[in-house]
Amino acid sequence: MRILLTNDDGFFAPGITALYDVLSADHQHEITIAAPEGQRSATGRSITIYKPLFVTNHDLKGSDTGLAVNGTPTDCVKLAIQGDILPYKPDLIISGINDGPNVGTDIFYSGTVAAAMEGVLLGIPSIAVSLASYEYRNYLPSAVFIKDLIDSHQDLVNSRDGLLNINIPGTDENCWQGIRFTKLGKSVYDNTFEGRKAPFGKEYYWISGTPVYDDEPDSDVKAIQEGFVSITPLHSDLTDYNKIERLRNTVISLR
Repeated sequence: MRILLTNDDGFFAPGITALYDVLSADHQHEITIAAPEGQRSATGRSITIYKPLFVTNHDLKGSDTGLAVNGTPTDCVKLAIQGDILPYKPDLIISGINDGPNVGTDIFYSGTVAAAMEGVLLGIPSIAVSLASYEYRNYLPSAVFIKDLIDSHQDLVNSRDGLLNINIPGTDENCWQGIRFTKLGKSVYDNTFEGRKAPFGKEYYWISGTPVYDDEPDSDVKAIQEGFVSITPLHSDLTDYNKIERLRNTVISLR
């Protein structure tokens, strides 16, 4: 299989490195990495239009190709697929392994999920993968899980009408409780903005916040809380079809 790896944590992040090492170990896949040159978390689906994109080549194993891009995760996928810088069109895009969870409404900010969604929009099966912990640092179990998934369940990952958003518990694999197919949970942030003043007097702010999650029983949030691998199917169509039907029965006149 021809696989494109990307992420939002940067080309040299430990998550994507572990995933590449595991996927390339048995030489069953042709792999390209096209990832931001540095940290681009929480960039969502932003793209770069007011400055050029520079690409730096990095050697990988064998004929595999590594490309570090000074752009966003979405830039990386668009450039890789539409910029003719790859030797082939990939069969699968994997975005991750992300450092930290991408559950609930976090996905609307996530560069990890955005990169996978760009793959879907370009007609390529895509998955987003996150290690749902900021304390547990071993990415190997997650990488092995993803390899087993794509090698043994190609029918599951080959869909072109949406992506799979996968969150993996931040524990050793022998502590995982199983796999759940889930819906998006609900999450909000109790944000704070710390105001400061620069040496020359200009004011600036640091944003931070604490996530507040609802623990709905069938959600990705609940699955991770209970130690399950969460797999949530997502698609790009945000249309509220039920509301369309209600609105069609509403008479609005033009003046």
